[in-house]
Amino acid sequence: MNERKRQVLLTAQRLFIEKGFSATSVQDILEGSKISKGTFYNYFTSKNECLVAILEYVNEETFVRRRELLIGESKQDKTILARQIAVRMQINREENLFMLFEAIFHSGDQELRDFVKKNHLKELFWLSERLADVYGEKASPYALDGAALLLGMMQQVFHIWAAASNNLGDVETLVMYVLRQMDSIIPSIISNKDTLLNEDVVRSLKRSLNSRKYSRDHVMEQLNGFAEKLSDEANVEGKQCIHFLWEELNAEHPRIYLIETVTRAFTNAFTGTTDELEAREIASRLWSYVDTVNNG
Repeated sequence: MNERKRQVLLTAQRLFIEKGFSATSVQDILEGSKISKGTFYNYFTSKNECLVAILEYVNEETFVRRRELLIGESKQDKTILARQIAVRMQINREENLFMLFEAIFHSGDQELRDFVKKNHLKELFWLSERLADVYGEKASPYALDGAALLLGMMQQVFHIWAAASNNLGDVETLVMYVLRQMDSIIPSIISNKDTLLNEDVVRSLKRSLNSRKYSRDHVMEQLNGFAEKLSDEANVEGKQCIHFLWEELNAEHPRIYLIETVTRAFTNAFTGTTDELEAREIASRLWSYVDTVNNG
């Protein structure tokens, strides 16, 4: 994503929050961004697609931050899982997205509501995989049930937290509280073999997701294109990271643990620069490739 397109998204996001999604017109976005109608429609086919692009960016940012938290850490560590869960809530708060979700819910627009529903399913499946990491192989057949229960409990706890006059604690503290309850719930589900979301339900839900996977060739091509556009004197540290990543990906047996470490250094090298957004997009593709390799 180029910087100009990102600025259009930021303007649209601000207007959607200030005026409401339904009340904001494409013309409002054009005037706020100081771009032509042709430029807008070169980026997006509609106002809906513009909103989806905002939410997709948030998804990528969430994915990158969560994946970085696992570097050098055990997947069984419940504290790491709590931090990963908290990332989504922290980003939603940073980007002031709660009002956007409310607007989508009340809009009646089926396309947008289907997009949010799909996002929720992705979050559910991600959480179920992580619960299986934490609670072991025996929990795998029941992990989706556990994820649904966990998300439901968190929703209620955070509603109470938001309504309370006193501070109940930070986000991670509240997430850890809910996770501690799972220490009783998951073993009980396993012991009783009590599952509601059976294999047929899981297969049906997964068919509706069709998550995109990124190949090594795709990531290498994007890295190469990114490097070519950088000026000779720009960001020496970032260029070194790009060179290392490209060489490692090109190796017969890429060392995944090194790719993980250098990917984080790569994103850090471009943080605060005009290339930050594209760098984080590439990082998201890299993490997707790494996870595909790790999952066989």
